[in-house]
Amino acid sequence: MYVSEGCGAVYVREKGELRCVTADRNHSPQHRLFTRDFSFQLCIDTLPAASRSKRRDHFIFTYNKEGSLRYTVKSLFDISLQFIADHIEHVDSLVGFPEQMADKLFSAAEERHKFTEPHTAPRALQVFCEAYGELVLRSLCLRNRNLLISERLDEIRQFQNLESLDLYGCRLGDNHQVFKYITSEALASLVKLFLGANCLSDAGLQRLTAPVRVMKKGLENLQLLELSENPITEKSLGYITCFKMLQKLDISGTNVTVNVSLKGFFRKNMRMVLSETPLKEFGHSDCKTEGWAEQVINQWEITASEVPKKDHKPRTNALRFYGREKFVRETLKSCSGTSDTTKKDKVVPIHFYKVDLCGTTSTAEHNSLSSTVAAVQKGKKRRLSIEEDQSSAPLSKRQSLSAEDLDLLNSY
Repeated sequence: MYVSEGCGAVYVREKGELRCVTADRNHSPQHRLFTRDFSFQLCIDTLPAASRSKRRDHFIFTYNKEGSLRYTVKSLFDISLQFIADHIEHVDSLVGFPEQMADKLFSAAEERHKFTEPHTAPRALQVFCEAYGELVLRSLCLRNRNLLISERLDEIRQFQNLESLDLYGCRLGDNHQVFKYITSEALASLVKLFLGANCLSDAGLQRLTAPVRVMKKGLENLQLLELSENPITEKSLGYITCFKMLQKLDISGTNVTVNVSLKGFFRKNMRMVLSETPLKEFGHSDCKTEGWAEQVINQWEITASEVPKKDHKPRTNALRFYGREKFVRETLKSCSGTSDTTKKDKVVPIHFYKVDLCGTTSTAEHNSLSSTVAAVQKGKKRRLSIEEDQSSAPLSKRQSLSAEDLDLLNSY
């Protein structure tokens, strides 16, 4: 290597170390490669704020034992997963994508608030629900959340393959748009439906059962139905006979009178008898939200409850200072709680359950509803396989990765 005299100090890296290659090392001045006050910063700090936040996701910042800041680059797999999560609303389909990867992708999209923003939430949920169904959400509890249903109806419609839906106390009436979703083919797998205290009349019950009675689709797999505290009468009970798989029914607090003719009607048409003791299934103790989207539902409720606080008037501030407002609030709360409890105590439970022809309790009464759910899902998988055989697509709807595949992906 030729080095001229006027070029100054020249450094070459060999085996990870820098060394000076000037002609006379002893007489040449010792030049430092970095000054003592040298400092550096990542180039991403000089970028605009919008792109800077995205670029920082590719690094992991930690501190060493000496307290110095260190950073490492994330794996290619994590970077790719983050990129897909950032643009999940533009993904065409996730059919055939492994479930393990989809779970991680759903969590990454949830961290980026893709399911809470109104302009991305419906499409993002649709992509996951079309491919994974009950894994995204198998049970949905919206008890006393009528405001949440109205604000998030477009997102709620994306949940397919629900097995349990609780809408108790939502005061929906007869013409709410959510009933079109309940009677659609997307909820053909629904087994439990709670519609108590929804101001549902005979006309609303007629409209709710119309798809099953006329077109033989919709809620044909329903096994448990709660219609308590609704102004329905004996005239609409004939509509319920379309639910051939119904095992348990709650009509407590309605305008239905329990008499010999009512018992004979259920005995003859639906093979159901009046329960002497209240059935625990109608206590709402087992109703809860289950699935990947459980935290999404909770986030929706938190967002809906965030109302900007108004400034109190001087008179209100004085009442709060002397404790009068607290006293009134607690009094009203105790009165409302007492009235609700008294109202529930006054309601006489009217629960019917199915029996066999001999009058003994059927085996379905003792078995859990999961067996029917499994049968429904099995039928769906059978129909899915038939459709896939008829089509030219070689991929199945879901695929699973082995432990070796996961290790290989994490190694990138």
